[in-house]
Amino acid sequence: MNYKQYYYFLLFILISQFIESSSRQMRSEFTNENIKSNTSQYKYVIKKFTVPVDHFSFSINDTFEIRYFVNDTWKYGKNPPIFFYTGNEGSLEVFAENTGFIWDIAPSYGALVVFAEHRYYGESMPFGNKSTDSPKHFGFLTSQQALADYVDLITYIKSDPSMKHSPVIAFGGSYGGMLSAWFRMKYPHVIHGAIAASAPILQFTGFTDCQVFSRIVTSDFRAVDPNCEKVVRKSWSSIDNLTSTDNGKKWMTSKFKICKTLNTTANVKAFKDYLSSVYSNLAMVNYPYETDFLSPLPPYPISEFCKLLKNTNLSSDEELLTYLQRGINLYSNYTGKTKCLDLDDAEPSLGAADWSYQACTEMVMPFCNDGVNDMFEPQPWNFEDFSKDCLKHFNVTPKPNLVCDTYGCDDLSTATNIVFSNGLLDPWSGGGVLRNLSSSAVAIIIPEGAHHLDLRGAHPADPYSVIKAREYHKYYIKKWIKEYREFINNTSDIM
Repeated sequence: MNYKQYYYFLLFILISQFIESSSRQMRSEFTNENIKSNTSQYKYVIKKFTVPVDHFSFSINDTFEIRYFVNDTWKYGKNPPIFFYTGNEGSLEVFAENTGFIWDIAPSYGALVVFAEHRYYGESMPFGNKSTDSPKHFGFLTSQQALADYVDLITYIKSDPSMKHSPVIAFGGSYGGMLSAWFRMKYPHVIHGAIAASAPILQFTGFTDCQVFSRIVTSDFRAVDPNCEKVVRKSWSSIDNLTSTDNGKKWMTSKFKICKTLNTTANVKAFKDYLSSVYSNLAMVNYPYETDFLSPLPPYPISEFCKLLKNTNLSSDEELLTYLQRGINLYSNYTGKTKCLDLDDAEPSLGAADWSYQACTEMVMPFCNDGVNDMFEPQPWNFEDFSKDCLKHFNVTPKPNLVCDTYGCDDLSTATNIVFSNGLLDPWSGGGVLRNLSSSAVAIIIPEGAHHLDLRGAHPADPYSVIKAREYHKYYIKKWIKEYREFINNTSDIM
């Protein structure tokens, strides 16, 4: 070995050791930050941030950790934009993987991407396994507390001198969209613009008819096949007829492969409630391509569901429900891996079990059906009965006016820098903002859009109106970032 060969050999050894050392350090950092999402098409570092259990009291000093996901791949320059997703009623992974719009556009803005998990969902539990065992622990599950968590997290992220003046754009769909809109309304000094997709901020007492939701679901089915709606409407009486006897209950349990035997009136009601949830969910995720958001489903699942109910000359209750079972199986077992039907949760992949508590406290959204203008079993809205049920299950009394008193419903004229987008196929659009509130708080209507389809990643099957909606989103995001930076520049000149 000559001198040059020896030199290159030593250099190779040093570089190899450096790479290995760096690799060990990187692996160590990833381990400490609980990386990663290798199974997802989107990559992020999983981090945790400490927040108070109660932001609004000086008598409780307990803290806990919320999770948040970060991707800084495209972060560019000083004070880059921060795209901040306001986490929903479920595990954060579900929303990080089903909000591709943020991932699609982040590179062109040089943005830092952050997804924040909502307290009491996923792994962000204030009291661990005891978080939901009593009102004493459960009582800190509110939208106000969640937004305060997000304020603290953004403040922490912007404590980095290179991000002190980063414009922050909030994104959210459904309840997350409500949070994004309210975030901008309540904390305009923290959030500089918000994309609030499918955000039913008016789905409250006195502002939206309780039957609107069920009517939109019905119209989605009717638009595909009027006979489909008729079969579903007729099925309620067929269920009643069969479950009136023990043999009928056994037949139903076997036919639908229900995990728990239908042997009581409460079981039968739970089955009906499950069916209603399935129909509503099919309308919400009536996307033009295969998805697995609430449940694995084919493209345009309502069309596929109704194809299985084509035969309208059904001579018996058993025959009708046999056809119905095939449709329900499309939703509950599209992959063929489900062993039995769990009536307790129609969205098992979402992890939204604690939403029932929020619905019994601040998120009191009236729903009703009449069975004539909709395809559901008649069920009036009775706040007194609803309150008794909440007291029985959670030992809480609902506050139906709390949301509107806190964020506003009848007068939102002061709202700025918010895009409210609603798809007309989405049953939640009935409680959404469908007209401009101000020159910068605008409404975008998406005729071919289901539930926050515009926040999903770009897809070849996207309808034209969804593509155009995303262009509007990008226009306003660019505008808000520019306005904020101009404000910062003008302010710094004065100071």
